[in-house]
Amino acid sequence: MKKSIRLLSAFVGVIMFAVPGPAAAQAGRAGSSRLTDQDRAEIQDLVSHYASALGSCSAEAFADLFAPVTGSFASGFRGEIVGHDTLVALVQSEPHCATTTPGRPAGKGPDVVITESPEGVTGMADLGNAGHYEDVYVRTPKGWRFQSRNVITKKEADAHFTAKDFIAVRRLAGTDLGVFDDVYRDTPVGRRLRSSGVVVNVTPEGATGRAFLRGDGGHYDDVYVRTATAWRFQSRTYVSPDSK
Repeated sequence: MKKSIRLLSAFVGVIMFAVPGPAAAQAGRAGSSRLTDQDRAEIQDLVSHYASALGSCSAEAFADLFAPVTGSFASGFRGEIVGHDTLVALVQSEPHCATTTPGRPAGKGPDVVITESPEGVTGMADLGNAGHYEDVYVRTPKGWRFQSRNVITKKEADAHFTAKDFIAVRRLAGTDLGVFDDVYRDTPVGRRLRSSGVVVNVTPEGATGRAFLRGDGGHYDDVYVRTATAWRFQSRTYVSPDSK
């Protein structure tokens, strides 16, 4: 059974395009001093190690490239993957890793254009027809790490979506409240992570989302629209477990 949920609580409040938070604060501290040539070389090396670790299915090495505890990877169809253990699970669930013969050739990774501003140190790496990465970097005791890495596909970029849009949509949907479940799929080597939090799909009108509720068995089907100042719900529909 489906029923529309009226959006009258703070849970579904308006989220502005720019959403400051812990990641932005850490990045701001990282960008408080001017980057040196060595810093830029180390950030490029970080990007290259990312490609190598992902290609070789080195899950622990991959997770170590992100800031401890709060480091995150995000994409529309994966949701937002936060923290060491979930980042490990992400790599283990990649199609070329979730096989009996894991791994694939890995290049050095794309060149990254690094920008320093009062908000922090960010980067953009072109993936050609596949889209691009939008990064935030933070300096840690172990060197430069990803505070966040967001994949923006060509379709999403053509629709003028950026990482900030995805962050705003996920916050609007309630990912910070801890009420959504990770989703798993069966693979030749067992059960593997499919997505975390809210999966977002860009549409000509805006975006749609799906989020499974922890301990409930049901999920929300959302429709989002972009207004002049913020992302808002067009609708939120609760789908009960009985209707599946």
